[in-house]
Amino acid sequence: MESYPPLIPYLVVPDAAAAIEFYKTALGAMEIVRHHVPESTKITHAHLVINDGSIMLSDDFPEMRGGKASTPEALGGSPVTIHLQMADVDTFWERAVAGGVSVTMPLADQFWGDRYGQFTDPFGHKWSVGQTKASLSEEQLKEAARVWFKI
Repeated sequence: MESYPPLIPYLVVPDAAAAIEFYKTALGAMEIVRHHVPESTKITHAHLVINDGSIMLSDDFPEMRGGKASTPEALGGSPVTIHLQMADVDTFWERAVAGGVSVTMPLADQFWGDRYGQFTDPFGHKWSVGQTKASLSEEQLKEAARVWFKI
């Protein structure tokens, strides 16, 4: 029996098989399980591990929701960003960019002490990645924010 962490993002994609392969190649995902609709290539459930964290995903099944698709593209985008905190963000970033993500915020050292960037995967899901480079006190963080925002 699978053991799950207490919180897992569940992604809906238009082509789960392609998404799984993309996440393996670009994000270093490890596939834990994959279930299909009988006699079909459509995936009803998959569990992946990326950066020691779990995500689950499936193909979109609009026929199960009154004909309404629920992928980010069908909904006009997603307001949710999946964040990965790690020890070597530069290596991860290089792999993701080489794998075909669309950079929305370049990886850079940020005022709050992290090396941080954002991208969107080819299936419309937004991701951020970070590596803590410096732990700032509350006062240092306030001052860094004042400088950053030119206040």
